[in-house]
Amino acid sequence: MNKSLVVITGHSKGLGKALLEHYLSLESVKIIGISRSRLDIDSPNLTQVSLDLSDLDVLKNELEGLFPEESYEQIILVNNAGWIGEIKPIGKMHPREMRMQVNLNLLAPMYLSNAFIKAYKNHPAKKVVCNISSGAATRPVAGWGGYCSTKAALAMFTMVADKESGASDFRFFSLAPGIVDTDMQEEIRKAAESDFPELQKFLEFKEQGELVKAEEVARKIEYLLSNPEEFQDVQQDVRKYEAP
Repeated sequence: MNKSLVVITGHSKGLGKALLEHYLSLESVKIIGISRSRLDIDSPNLTQVSLDLSDLDVLKNELEGLFPEESYEQIILVNNAGWIGEIKPIGKMHPREMRMQVNLNLLAPMYLSNAFIKAYKNHPAKKVVCNISSGAATRPVAGWGGYCSTKAALAMFTMVADKESGASDFRFFSLAPGIVDTDMQEEIRKAAESDFPELQKFLEFKEQGELVKAEEVARKIEYLLSNPEEFQDVQQDVRKYEAP
């Protein structure tokens, strides 16, 4: 049997794609990737699900079929999909983009986590839910009202899930990946300085080579999820631990 099942949202680009490629390099891992777009990858260990996670009505109808009832030693859900949203000060934000951001960054991971727990509460495998967070969950950033708020709310949701889990075989992590060299960083650098006062700092991250490769972050995330017993706290940051 496959040793592990890993469900990754937002697997088609950025950190999600790096996670997918890392897990594909391992033996006996079955992967379900959920994104709007599919990758041109032909692997017996990969099942791709084309789904717009910001469309909650569609997601709700698909939930029961996303988590297979098979034998695994470990089952992992990585809620990675996210959107920086409009980089605008509060008062200039558009309601449609605000709603889409809340749906994708907060409600979709809540839906998926809820369905994951329901599907596997009686499964003998070790279960891990990892919600990709951000330093913005704990630090207010001008121009990022939606992003900071949704990441903070998701972190609290993760901590509540952990508190409710008690002595069960579920583990929950809210994981900050650091400053990763992805399309999201490129999108941030395109913001207007009048809307985003920290623009120059983010331009310097790129210019000075301070962005971390997604592949390196993916390796550290996989280490955490494969060795949850080494990490006691719900809130984790890849910059604060090393992976052998």
